[in-house]
Amino acid sequence: MPNKIRIATNAAPPSIGTHSQAVRTGDLVFVTGQTGRDPATGKLVDGLDAQTRQMLANVEAILNAAGCTPADVVKVTLLLADIKDFKAVDVLYAAWLPGMGVTALPARTAFQAAALPAGALVMLEVVAAYPHA
Repeated sequence: MPNKIRIATNAAPPSIGTHSQAVRTGDLVFVTGQTGRDPATGKLVDGLDAQTRQMLANVEAILNAAGCTPADVVKVTLLLADIKDFKAVDVLYAAWLPGMGVTALPARTAFQAAALPAGALVMLEVVAAYPHA
């Protein structure tokens, strides 16, 4: 059975339910879907822009706790409450990614979900290559 290491940080909202913020196994880190919840309050911040920025900050905090950075991300799944928000979210996502045009960008799937947890407008899960394996 593969060795699984639980990743947890107070710099991102705690998991709600029966899952970890992230799990590392071998040379991969799997980050659970993150929304725009403020780690201090546990509540969603207001608006698409603010939720997207907070969501990206939460993902980055968990990646950092795992010994990774956004540059290590190889696969992204983006869920939107409204697919019409894709372009607005993509602008912030692109600015968050390092090396635009220099390195291979992560593979990505994006789609509209019928509903996201707690009424979130956007949610992101990522898989990163652990650089120290």
